[in-house]
Amino acid sequence: QVQLVESGGGLVQAGGSLRLSCAASGRTFSSLAMGWFRQAPEQERELVAAINWSGSRTVYADSVKGRFTLSRDNTKNTGYLQMNSLKPEDTAVYYCAADTRRWGRGVNYDYWGQGTQVTVSS
Repeated sequence: QVQLVESGGGLVQAGGSLRLSCAASGRTFSSLAMGWFRQAPEQERELVAAINWSGSRTVYADSVKGRFTLSRDNTKNTGYLQMNSLKPEDTAVYYCAADTRRWGRGVNYDYWGQGTQVTVSS
């Protein structure tokens, strides 16, 4: 069974940075494509970014392009979401997800973390 554990969330002022981590266990990490989602109160969950198995390809939501960077270290079984120039509208619970068969947008990811809160104050 794959387990995903997010960390790195917190409270930051607008314009600041945070780096979220997603540590995976239970399966060879390089067999897992990954995605980061977020959900703000009373809003639908949305894909923030996704990365393929090797880390050679990424996709981003338009709202975070140029500010967020998704990467992975397959030797450490960990994915990273670097978030810069944070805005109050980035406030949400951020979830890490993984799937063995597909990556990118429109994927029903099989595995999910518990989420980590990111709050950006103005």
